[in-house]
Amino acid sequence: MDTDGPLAPGLYIVATPIGNLGDLSARAADVLARVDLIAAEDTRVTGKLLKHLGISTPMVAHHAHNEAQGAARLVERLAQGSRIALVSDAGTPVISDPGFALVRAARAAGITVTAIPGPNAALMALALSGLPAEPFLFAGFLPARPAARATALKALVPVKATLLFHETAPRLAAALAAMAHALGDRPAAVARELTKRHEEVVTGRLADLAQRFAARPTRGEIVVVVGPPAPAPATSLEAALAGLRPDEPVAAEAARLAAESGLPRRQLYAAILARRSPGSLD
Repeated sequence: MDTDGPLAPGLYIVATPIGNLGDLSARAADVLARVDLIAAEDTRVTGKLLKHLGISTPMVAHHAHNEAQGAARLVERLAQGSRIALVSDAGTPVISDPGFALVRAARAAGITVTAIPGPNAALMALALSGLPAEPFLFAGFLPARPAARATALKALVPVKATLLFHETAPRLAAALAAMAHALGDRPAAVARELTKRHEEVVTGRLADLAQRFAARPTRGEIVVVVGPPAPAPATSLEAALAGLRPDEPVAAEAARLAAESGLPRRQLYAAILARRSPGSLD
């Protein structure tokens, strides 16, 4: 970590602890101490962290309600050579937190953007869940309204990946039930209060987890990890050919049956040709 020379101008995306203050890296603390300004989601929350660190860097509020206008003002300062740190209340900025507009505007203006990595609740939950980590899709917060939530989940049904969601405690049971209904009763994990005193990771099937948290509501910051869909049962060649349409072109039939069965198109093409060849018993 270079602390001898001045900090280079630009925007610094600084990850902060999600619970345990010991998770703040030495590099993050150094950057927060040496920038000209900290753009914070909530200056009161970040103020407590700075007080703990003995840092007196000026702050400005940069949150969801002023992000568009605030980004333009901050980019003006960055263009003049300022060094600005972007922080959220906890974890990595931009990921389900304000900052996207600022990062995009800074890049469009040719300003250097640097990441200071650190805690991220979604990735920590994925690592703790025991569910497949590759591939995964981070879906953020689901809509609060049931109809909109159902629509959002329906769009995720064909995604062959582990799914990560942020969720609030009051909506947790309903969200788990909606996931079970839309996605099927997949294996899942509910990770709560990560890095904090009451950290908890509960695993099970979605329907069981929905019942558990409906009967015993919980509190805290929550990530839901949902396993990928189970692979489709293998289709035998004979079963696939049972759906053959005799009057359709061979190439078209091979492509259709391959999509339906998961069998290789070339294998199906050869089998269809063999069935239709002179002397075939089929």
